[in-house]
Amino acid sequence: MATLSLIEWPALHPEVHDQHVDWQPMAKSTIARLPVIYWADHDTWAEANLWSLSMASKSDAKTGRRNMDHLLAYARWLESENLPWWHFPAREADRCLVRFRGALIQARDAEEIAPSTASQRMSAVIRFYRWTQANGLLSAQWPMWSERLVGIRLTDAFGLEHTLTVRSTNLAIPNRKVAGVMQLEDGLLPVPSEGMHHILAFAEEKASEELTLMLRLGFASGMRLGSITDMKAQTLERASIDPMLGPAWYRLALGPAARPAVNTKFGVSGSVLVPLALLEVLRAYATSTRRLKRQALAPREHRDLLFLTRYGQPYGDDDSRAINVQMSRLREAAAKARVTAFREFHFHRSRATFATLLMRAALRYLPVADAIQFVREACLHRDEATTLKYVKFVETSKAMAEAADAFTAAFMGIAKGSEHA
Repeated sequence: MATLSLIEWPALHPEVHDQHVDWQPMAKSTIARLPVIYWADHDTWAEANLWSLSMASKSDAKTGRRNMDHLLAYARWLESENLPWWHFPAREADRCLVRFRGALIQARDAEEIAPSTASQRMSAVIRFYRWTQANGLLSAQWPMWSERLVGIRLTDAFGLEHTLTVRSTNLAIPNRKVAGVMQLEDGLLPVPSEGMHHILAFAEEKASEELTLMLRLGFASGMRLGSITDMKAQTLERASIDPMLGPAWYRLALGPAARPAVNTKFGVSGSVLVPLALLEVLRAYATSTRRLKRQALAPREHRDLLFLTRYGQPYGDDDSRAINVQMSRLREAAAKARVTAFREFHFHRSRATFATLLMRAALRYLPVADAIQFVREACLHRDEATTLKYVKFVETSKAMAEAADAFTAAFMGIAKGSEHA
């Protein structure tokens, strides 16, 4: 199976001495973490790795890494189908890109991947092929796709409209949501209360202490995984009592403005709620022998992180697969134990669960406007539209539950009446 590794790539420049060419390193141009792809036979995918190098000099590291992650998934699919990446026969249905698009749509419809993932993965693969064409690595005459121009109408702050024309292909996959399903952030739904308790109880029994604490933080505070893995031990020390909820709840400062800073999506600064009981558990873990041993192995720049792998590496590092591996093992163990709560469970659903429970409680005791503001601040939402989804979800789910109860009562009445007829 194809793999992705991060390497240190030293830029080289040629020097000619006595009719011999020597390649000398350019220290200032060294790339410390360049993603490269290897095939199952350990050979490198040279064209993909050249694209990675090109992106490293033109875009940010995260964008390049995301593109290479999508290309890795494509490489693994090619290997599973025993196809070369340049397979473009005359029959359109047999072309590698057309078949890969069909596989992505099938995986999306089976809910194996999110609609956004299918769309982004296909786009990344098409960008790679465009780059190979532009650089003469593949002939532009090969029948890969059909081009089309799409006009996007934009309106500026002054109400003036203009049209932006972009290129698209017949292989693009629209990011379509599932019809009829009320979805929250990132298209995910909350976990039922009973399922949440089953997940945490099973993690307590089978998962590592670090993953268990991360899951508890996700369900109890709504923190994103990226923030949890970047949280520092000092973040816990500087927690403050929430003035509205009293001593049972504390606030943790996150974002670039926090001291110490903690990564958040879109760079939003603020504070999240965390129950005192969990805060005390986290503080005890921060000074435990288990964590201190990991801290001793960590590089100086990572020693302040609360969560470290057993090798002293950050969980949130770009090349870290530790959480994904642990979650996969936990799901496999849950499947063997027939714990159904882990079916279709992703870490981010813990955030959706927290925000839904918080919104239900807030709407019970606060005016709608105040409830929206309270939940928005607690979840560090960048805009109010995201928070409003939870209001609509809570109101809709309540109405649907009442309608279901009424339908059940009516149905049971009809059934009982038919028995006496």
